[in-house]
Amino acid sequence: MFALEVQDVTRRSVLDCPGGPSSFAAIASAWGGSVTAVDPFYTRSVSALDAECAAAVDRTVAQLTENPGLFVWDLYEDVETCGRYLRAAYERFLADYARHPGRYVAAALPDLPFASDSFALVLSANFLFLYDDRLDRDSHVAALRELARVAREEVRVFTLASLDRERSAYVDPVVDRLRADGLTVEFRDVPYEFQPGATEMLVVSDCTRTT
Repeated sequence: MFALEVQDVTRRSVLDCPGGPSSFAAIASAWGGSVTAVDPFYTRSVSALDAECAAAVDRTVAQLTENPGLFVWDLYEDVETCGRYLRAAYERFLADYARHPGRYVAAALPDLPFASDSFALVLSANFLFLYDDRLDRDSHVAALRELARVAREEVRVFTLASLDRERSAYVDPVVDRLRADGLTVEFRDVPYEFQPGATEMLVVSDCTRTT
């Protein structure tokens, strides 16, 4: 979903925000990368997270089963396969979370406990622009300014579609604010598609101009 190759995450420091129960930090670190994940729920124990992740996957699978026609199944093939991917991801996350707790930092946007320019690349998946009913324009601007503050090179954000499967109403006004800050903002297509038509990634660069 971020149009990345293995070398893109092994040759530079990466922040995954919010990381959630993703296996990205574990996998990229096994490749030799330097990845930090940040999420407010990293204060919890492994057993508590295990129960929460299992319940979340069950809910997701149930929702997908009710409306399979709303999604593109080229990658996952079907709901059952998608459920297996999700379970494998959170199980690998939990193992790494227990073994390498230093990779997982408990914090939330828009206040991250990192110095400016701490990471070459910052990734943010399935949070910003997804919840138009919960996050307003100013919340998006504050979050992206903070992500840009801790990034030296780029911030990449996916998806730009909200839960109603339409392009978020906040994309254009937020981009205008970021460009007014002196940041370079562009849109790039990616080869990943789960929500129909949602193949657009936001890329923020020239981050050091504002720090």
